[in-house]
Amino acid sequence: MSSLTGRTALVTGGSRGMGAAIALGLAEAGADVAITYVRGEDAAREVVTKIESMGRRGIALRADAADAGDAAGVVDRAADDLGGLDILVNNAGIGVLGPIGDLTLADIDRVMAVNVRGVFLASQAAAARLRDGGRIITIGSCMAQRVPGPGGTLYSTSKAALIGLNKGLARELGGRRITANLVQPGPTDTDMNPADGPLAAGQSALTALGRFGSADEVASLVTYLAGDAAAYITGTELSVDGGHAA
Repeated sequence: MSSLTGRTALVTGGSRGMGAAIALGLAEAGADVAITYVRGEDAAREVVTKIESMGRRGIALRADAADAGDAAGVVDRAADDLGGLDILVNNAGIGVLGPIGDLTLADIDRVMAVNVRGVFLASQAAAARLRDGGRIITIGSCMAQRVPGPGGTLYSTSKAALIGLNKGLARELGGRRITANLVQPGPTDTDMNPADGPLAAGQSALTALGRFGSADEVASLVTYLAGDAAAYITGTELSVDGGHAA
């Protein structure tokens, strides 16, 4: 029997890249999975089709993490549609890079709204809907630990904030056996940051392994954290970064 059989999950930003890989990994392990998307309905439907081909239930829900109502409300929608909720994966996030002097108030507000407020509100809503023994898994970034050059101040600020949020969640929800963990990916091959892109060589050089990771490698860690074998892991940051922080 698969380790997540009978469980339900919501993966925000699950229509592509790491989010899609995570959603498919959870489904392969036995979970029914809802995903959110903002644009790219066709891509979201493709992920749902793949989930359903595994014999699981898949749902695509349009929600913008920058919208406070959407960020919290989609958790209730997913729980209602799936008949409960066991796993929340806060994957949706955006990156705005550039010299600090060039960043606008709109840049700051949107990055913090999606990467911090959206995660907080989704986790807050999940705290009320997760079954005892549930999981909150948040996707952070290696740049919360090490900023390798200029231009990443805003992004790294938003991702570093998740460390405190994650620890607070672990303390608040531990009495119900709900764990909260933060996954810190390093350079990962996705359509937004391809391993053969113009900036890839410099990023690979910053890792101990000298390469990009794959979305499936990130997904495998998330799937492990969602399962019973990780029941005693909570309030921590786990790196899947090829040694970026070594």
